[in-house]
Amino acid sequence: MATPAHEINTKPSWRRYADGQQDWESWTDKIFAQDRSHKCPTYIHKTPPCQASCPSGEDIRGWLAIVRQQEKPPSDLTWQEYAFRRATDANPFPALMGRVCPAPCQSGCNRTELESAVGINAVEQFIGDTAIANGYRFAAAPPLTGQRVAIIGGGPAGLAAAYQLRRKGHACTILESNERLGGMFRYGIPGYRVPRGHLDAEIQRILDLGDIEVRFKTRVGVDVQVADLERDFDAVLWAIGCQSGRGLPVPGWEGTPNCVSGVAFLKAFNEGRMKVTAQRVVCVGGGDTSIDVVSVARRLGHITKAGHRELPETVVHDGYVAHDAALSAAAEGAEVTLTSLFARAQMTASEHEVHDATYEGVTILDGVMPLELIVGGDGRATGLKVADCRLTNGRPSPVEGTERVLAADLIVSAIGQGGDLTGLTAFDNGRGFINADKFGQVPERAGHFVAGDIIRPHLLTTAIGQAWVAADSIDAYLRQAEKRRRPKVDVHHFNLLDKLAEVKRTPEPFSIEARGDLRGTDDGNWAVHNYDDRSSAEVIAQDELFLGHFNYHPQNVREEQVPGAEVVLGHFKERVIGLTDVQALDEAKRCMSCGLCFECDNCVIYCPQGAVYRTPKSERTTGRYVATDYAKCIGCHICADVCPTGYIKMGLGE
Repeated sequence: MATPAHEINTKPSWRRYADGQQDWESWTDKIFAQDRSHKCPTYIHKTPPCQASCPSGEDIRGWLAIVRQQEKPPSDLTWQEYAFRRATDANPFPALMGRVCPAPCQSGCNRTELESAVGINAVEQFIGDTAIANGYRFAAAPPLTGQRVAIIGGGPAGLAAAYQLRRKGHACTILESNERLGGMFRYGIPGYRVPRGHLDAEIQRILDLGDIEVRFKTRVGVDVQVADLERDFDAVLWAIGCQSGRGLPVPGWEGTPNCVSGVAFLKAFNEGRMKVTAQRVVCVGGGDTSIDVVSVARRLGHITKAGHRELPETVVHDGYVAHDAALSAAAEGAEVTLTSLFARAQMTASEHEVHDATYEGVTILDGVMPLELIVGGDGRATGLKVADCRLTNGRPSPVEGTERVLAADLIVSAIGQGGDLTGLTAFDNGRGFINADKFGQVPERAGHFVAGDIIRPHLLTTAIGQAWVAADSIDAYLRQAEKRRRPKVDVHHFNLLDKLAEVKRTPEPFSIEARGDLRGTDDGNWAVHNYDDRSSAEVIAQDELFLGHFNYHPQNVREEQVPGAEVVLGHFKERVIGLTDVQALDEAKRCMSCGLCFECDNCVIYCPQGAVYRTPKSERTTGRYVATDYAKCIGCHICADVCPTGYIKMGLGE
């Protein structure tokens, strides 16, 4: 019979699944075959899908295990600082990314097979906020190698690269064209999403590693030439980002004053120059940038009698600053419309962000394409002609008879971004970007590397992950080491040997001369005898887990202060309220530790022969909790069947 509806969301069990979708047909044959079975348990570490889905490659399962108190910290660290150290091994911005990352990791989470994904984003924010509150610092950087790297751009990619390179012993110089560091963190995302105090704290923590010089207001290709970099530095990393917005592909866009890019609009706001916007704002987009544009426009509002200097396009184009504090006080609500070529479900912005924008009073017109500007006698646009859109093989075409005009005082294009390669034509791939190979190196340009949006605009977490890969490649280049093949699953993996070293239980060195070339052993201390690390090649799927072990455990959802349409004007408070210690610990406990033992004892309890046993405390650590006496094992593989995490596989056969 089917599972009652009220139990589906409260009592996970194998009865949740349709009859017939299970493997156990004959328990008798499988349990009592005894000596006919040739396979015994071995312990296989695989990468969980959350980590495989994270463009930064964070060891998510690892820091969740620390927060949930399963993996214990060294004696000189609290669990909070230990979680911070593990999280920032890949990503030095946990407080920021815990707020703004769209969390592709959660889309891959195996927990969705039970109820909902683990709130990875929320726990990451907790780790970052706790680190800032307690003043946690990175471990001291190693001694300098004597080599210095030029990093062009001080945004997420450039800062992450400086962090990774300094941890490898290399000094860095960041050349930044703006007056402050942060890139799109600072100039592309509003402060109510990325609190500036948190941004400054996480940037300063990187600079505190030392020997990271910063040169502001410096444009390579204009103020400094490439030849100068090649003369003065041992390697160059291009992380210049994409801070030039694309205009709408409609006649008359160029030169029409009240038509601006989304990037320029947000930069004017984030620099504090724009105090108010227009009465009727139309933004064309559908991605994250467009959502930020319309949300900011609703918060700023407009004033009825604006002078020339207060017009939003004047602030954006000419760099004026609207100083009058009374402007904001006199502001009235703006009519804001967002149009997108795609249907709402296909918009690249997250559904959550789209919902919030609608709640704040933004009108969203999906499946609509721009046709032409309507320009008045003064040369300013008065509206945007649009029509319903039909997509054929990805190409839009207007639906005849659906044309109409959206009245507008300001039109914003948020349909994409490009790089500014002025003076750098030798690096331009013809599309306004810089090419990169899989190692993050500029092809046929020895000593030049690249990371971030200038390769291809994507997520902030993608830029941070690319910076890590590029830093590895730069380090190998500076050491004149042979390029190593990047692993198939290219993330920060749990390493059992590192963990054993941390707890001072490193295996004895293996010597062919002393022991011969037979490395296999079930009792020698030069190998972990029943452990195999496949994490660099395999991601563990939900069908390898024993989901029946896990009970219903609802997600700890962060509270949000999203202002309604009536109160959004002037509302610049942070929207997301972080988890408490208790909530963060409880949310981390929802992690199923896919692909690695989390010490549940199922295999020990259910083994009918007593062959599976807890590793002695003197040898035990994370990933080394149970072992098998193969003299007792009969190959019944009950241990593998009841392993919640899929860590136990049947192998070691003859």
